[in-house]
Amino acid sequence: MEHRTLLLPLAVVVTTLLVSTTWQQLASAAECQRRCGGVDIPYPFGIGRGCFLESPDMAFSLTCNLTAGDGNTSTRRPFSGALELLDVRLGRGQVRVRNRISSWCGHNGTPSMASGGSQLLPSSFRVSDAANRFTVIGCDALAYVGADADNGVIGMYSVGCRSMCPSAARLANGSSCSGMGCCQAAVPPGLSRYQVWFEDELNSSSSGRGAMSRPCSYAVLVEAAAFEFRTTYVTTGEFMEATGGQVPLVLDWVAGNQTCLEAKTQAAGYKCLSGNSECVDSRNGPGYLCNCSAGYQGNPYVLNGCQDIDECEQTGAAYPCSAPDTCSNTAGGFRCLCPAGHSGNAYTGPCEQKRSERPWQAAIGVSVGVVVLAVGMSCTYAAQEKRRLAAIKARHFRQHGGLLLFEEMKNKGNNGMVSSSSFTLFTREELREATGGFDERHVLGRGGNGTVYRGTLRDGTAVAIKRCRAAADGIDDDDGGRRQREFGKETLILSQINHKNIVKLYGCCLEVEVPMLVYQFIPNGTLYHLLHGGSDNNGESAAVPFAVRLRIAHETAEALAYLHSMASPPVIHGDVKSPNILLDGAYAAKVSDFGAATLAPPTDEAHLVTFVQGTCGYLDPEYMQTCRLTEKSDVYSFGVVLLELLTSRKALNLAAPDDERSLAASFLSAARDGRLDGLLDARVKGEVEAEVLEMVAGIAKMCLEMSGERRPSMRVVAEELDRIRKMSSSALQRSCLDEAQAHSVLDGISDR
Repeated sequence: MEHRTLLLPLAVVVTTLLVSTTWQQLASAAECQRRCGGVDIPYPFGIGRGCFLESPDMAFSLTCNLTAGDGNTSTRRPFSGALELLDVRLGRGQVRVRNRISSWCGHNGTPSMASGGSQLLPSSFRVSDAANRFTVIGCDALAYVGADADNGVIGMYSVGCRSMCPSAARLANGSSCSGMGCCQAAVPPGLSRYQVWFEDELNSSSSGRGAMSRPCSYAVLVEAAAFEFRTTYVTTGEFMEATGGQVPLVLDWVAGNQTCLEAKTQAAGYKCLSGNSECVDSRNGPGYLCNCSAGYQGNPYVLNGCQDIDECEQTGAAYPCSAPDTCSNTAGGFRCLCPAGHSGNAYTGPCEQKRSERPWQAAIGVSVGVVVLAVGMSCTYAAQEKRRLAAIKARHFRQHGGLLLFEEMKNKGNNGMVSSSSFTLFTREELREATGGFDERHVLGRGGNGTVYRGTLRDGTAVAIKRCRAAADGIDDDDGGRRQREFGKETLILSQINHKNIVKLYGCCLEVEVPMLVYQFIPNGTLYHLLHGGSDNNGESAAVPFAVRLRIAHETAEALAYLHSMASPPVIHGDVKSPNILLDGAYAAKVSDFGAATLAPPTDEAHLVTFVQGTCGYLDPEYMQTCRLTEKSDVYSFGVVLLELLTSRKALNLAAPDDERSLAASFLSAARDGRLDGLLDARVKGEVEAEVLEMVAGIAKMCLEMSGERRPSMRVVAEELDRIRKMSSSALQRSCLDEAQAHSVLDGISDR
């Protein structure tokens, strides 16, 4: 009893302190500055301690700094670190900031690139791929943007475009770029660290060519809605003068780096504090946002921040009911009720005065009517919802060429069946079951064309399931629609490809918004990870025997030769690189990822593409300048892969000095100056005679010819590699390792 007497005052003191602390925090929050330079600053952003959401990168901590204005005036603007904020869009999870313009200018004949070509954002911010466009302005200007060297994205797709100026008459003002003096490309998703590059050789050599040549070209990530092209941007320096060297850029932000499911299990760190709020997973990389629930508005990040919307206060056409004075507000919604003594549907029709009737008759009628109406509405809703979902699936199926696919399957003898021994049309439910609901733990990799999951079908077959990304907004509507309609037919053609060194396509799913492809599962990773290291071997490259390297090169060449000359119709891969060459259990090469592939058309005109697609370091220079994709573009990319096998170096190393970034450029320079021996992998030189290495290097040099017409076909390359492989086989057995011993070495690497 005595102990209880002592504890009671202590509990009162603790409670008093907690209440006092809470009121102090509330008072501090009420005193926070919520506006700077005409910009509203809602929480989680804030100025000063206790006024913003704490995060590891302090992205939400703002300062209100003086900036230079017009003339001698100055004004205060909000900043997050070095980023100047123009606007905070709470509901969208976005901020608008000022972004510096990169320029390439010629001064006395010497080209130079202005600073500001790279940007490191706080981890809570990412460049919005939906709201921005990569824009290039100038004459014969070629530039591209992509992940910076430390972004941590292997094989990240970079995008770029080229603007041309054939004559002043072709230039025209407008809200979009046509390619004449200005061009635009879609932004890769997930960028938090990026860099802008100009094509050095093209911009330098074109500075004095043609009537419309200008000393400066410009490239920048810019908000699409805020940019309007003017011809004077090309003919004068107005672009930099009018913008002050900076343009608006939209950034997506997240409140936390977990998924909604993970964040809700950690109640202490969950950021959606309002009672009528909901968590939404970010569409642009990992993380989540908070939104007010339907029928509410306000700030979901503060207590009681989401308040009910009174729809009944709206006037004119916005009034939710069909007759005046019939609206009744409810929590998160409203009801439309006819006044007493009237009947009708106040949602869509008029309210009419009732005829006189006895009270008990009216009560019975109303009760029966309510029951019948409730049952009827429930049945109608269920039927409509079922028809709506079926209509959505059918629409997606038609959009992706499902009807054409059925016709092709009939023509090939499948009698209209949905499945055949070689190709299957999967349902969305089947693929959800195979991947555990597309669980993140089943992700094998992410690339520019989509995300790949490992899955197991109901019959136990291990597969790789690729969820394709939606088409970029920048693609022409007519071209995008044509590609969607032909997707099913082209997928069936790819499924007919039967080659031991090409990953087998089992089938696809077309009843979803973006199609899903089901491939054969290949267990031993990619050639990129084998040569350059990865998470499995702590970033160290494997000691791959030359016999295995030569066999992988030969098998890859055979696969590409088959696509170019034996497939019907021929197929251009479009993205040949070491990350797209998989290795099976016996380390045999398997060419994969046909996300950038196209069917070789009967006319040259159909080869033209609207923007350059591929991976920096492997792109054919002729393709980048002409936008004409041919079989010889695959030959050039294969030449770069051949160099990776000879040197164990990456195709593009942005951390290296300027003259050593591109493996292809370094190789051609070394071959021209007689320094090739210093570029080759020392482990390879110790296994095989120099004559064999010179022959393989000679093939790579022919593949890397600037003119596509001077490059050999993949059939010629495959035959030459086969000849070298047979010639060097006996020498390898005498001096070092045969292929059986080489496999033993690789198995040891895999076990580690």
